[in-house]
Formats: sequence, C-alpha cells, structure tokens
Amino acid sequence: MSMHVLIVNDTTYEIDVDPRTPLLYVLRNDLGIISPKFGCGLSECGACTVLADGRPVRACCVPVGSLASQKIVTVEGLGTPERPHPLQQAFIDEQAAQCGYCIPGMLMSAQALLAQNSSPTDEQVRQALAGNLCGCGTHIRIVKAIQRAAGIMRREEGRP
Repeated sequence: MSMHVLIVNDTTYEIDVDPRTPLLYVLRNDLGIISPKFGCGLSECGACTVLADGRPVRACCVPVGSLASQKIVTVEGLGTPERPHPLQQAFIDEQAAQCGYCIPGMLMSAQALLAQNSSPTDEQVRQALAGNLCGCGTHIRIVKAIQRAAGIMRREEGRP
C-alpha cells in the first residue's frame, strides 16, 4: 500500500492503495464514483472508459499508480442533472440509452473524440466507439446523439 494523489473531476484525493490496483476499483469502491462500470475486466467492452488527460482509458486495466498528476474525468465531471453537458442532453434527446450500462463509457469516448474533432463524420464516430460495446443495439441512436451534440457544441463555440 502507498499513498497516491488522484485528480478526479477537478477534486484532489489522497488514497492509500496498492499502485497496481485498477483505477476502476478506486473510483467505485474508494471514491464512490459509480458511472464507470465493470464489464469484461479485459479492456475490451468499454463500459469502464474514463478520460485521463483527455484521452479515453479503460479504468478496469489501468493501474492507479500509473496515473500520477493526470486529470481523470468521469461522467460525473461532464455535467449535472440541472446543467447536463451537450453530450448528455443529446443522448437524452435521441433516446440513445436503453439499459444504460454502456452509456458512461460511450459518453467519455465521444467526449474525447469531440475534443479532437468538432465535426466528425459518422464513420469517424463509429471508429471512436469501436471499443465500446452496446448489448442493446442502440448504436444508430448513439451516433445520432453524438452528431447532435457536436452541432450544439460548435454553435456554443460560435463555429458553423
């Protein structure tokens, strides 16, 4: 066990854990941040996706000791129920969630994409989500939601 400093959703935490502990367990069990889900435990389904310094990572397989000074963002850091992030609102508007289990990972992968590419094609969206599985099959609605959010975010930034 050793002390680790994590910056999660703009809050700094000091935690005493084995550095090999997967980030997912620290987020859920130690910090009470429950949006990242355990899916496969093999970094293949994307249910546990969070952002580390803006890049999507699989929290089930990333050891907490490898994240020193990186800013971690989960769905809880995107928006609030009162002021949802445009991605969250678009997923609601497009009814992109069915069971909802995959949605936090989808949102985080989409956020990483839109931070790099404000006008992605449908194919670029699909490629960005290739590592995120949805058992309910709402992929078409998810792509539509991400395109809707991209448009909203461009307008908010004053871009066409």
